[in-house]
Amino acid sequence: MISIFHHLSQECSRITTERYSTSFSSAIKLLHRDLRTPVYNIYGFVRFADEIVDTFHDHDKALLLAEFKKATYEAIERKISLNPILHSFQMAVNKYGIDIGLVESFFLSMESDLSNSKYNAEGYQQYIYGSAEVVGLMCLYIFCEGNVEKFLELKPGAQALGAAFQKVNFLRDVKADYQQLNRTYFPEADFNDFTIEMKNKIEADIALDFKNAYNGILRLPVKARFGVYVAYKYYFSLFKKIKKSQPAFLLEDRIRIPNYSKAFIIMRAGLRSQLNIM
Repeated sequence: MISIFHHLSQECSRITTERYSTSFSSAIKLLHRDLRTPVYNIYGFVRFADEIVDTFHDHDKALLLAEFKKATYEAIERKISLNPILHSFQMAVNKYGIDIGLVESFFLSMESDLSNSKYNAEGYQQYIYGSAEVVGLMCLYIFCEGNVEKFLELKPGAQALGAAFQKVNFLRDVKADYQQLNRTYFPEADFNDFTIEMKNKIEADIALDFKNAYNGILRLPVKARFGVYVAYKYYFSLFKKIKKSQPAFLLEDRIRIPNYSKAFIIMRAGLRSQLNIM
């Protein structure tokens, strides 16, 4: 029965999420059960594309990404794929009517990682939109469950949250991006001489994204609100830890949130949610 294949494909996306991101998988588990599987399906797709451009160094990345992109569009059009990750992704896209333009923007950002090592202000904004904001919007389609008016109301907050997450990732992973992948995403940053002024400017921009995202989280549908709030708190805690670090330290080590801190975040978020003081 095809239902077995549907279930197997979605399990592949869930396992992919759990293996690659304990933080996101923990937050997804706090969503309403109706929302978890399609969000896993989104993450699995995004993760595979990201792996192509970031880790498959001994292979033809451009060819692999082009093939993956072609197979993605075919899966969405045919509503089936023998690639379990793409099959589960097309299920989410077709069920929730996710705009195919978001998928195209995502691939444009992935393709730019193959050729760009440094971004100007315009290229940086385009990259953030395609690599992160559109992922937030894909998830928002799921959270709103067909409510177009709600989607449009929450669209700016979803984009801000995606941008905040991505920019924090850039600061957290600056050592690997700059030293191993030869990438510089922040237009104003010179990582040969990364000053506190440069870092402060980047952090001020991220703080604004977090502020705008928080306002949107408070208005999310109940099914999604708590899980998204916990993801927000994970990243905001990481952001605060990065802010306390000297610029040179970011080029020496990768800042992390320990598991016991993540557990505390969930407990505190749960208490605040029960008291309705998120």
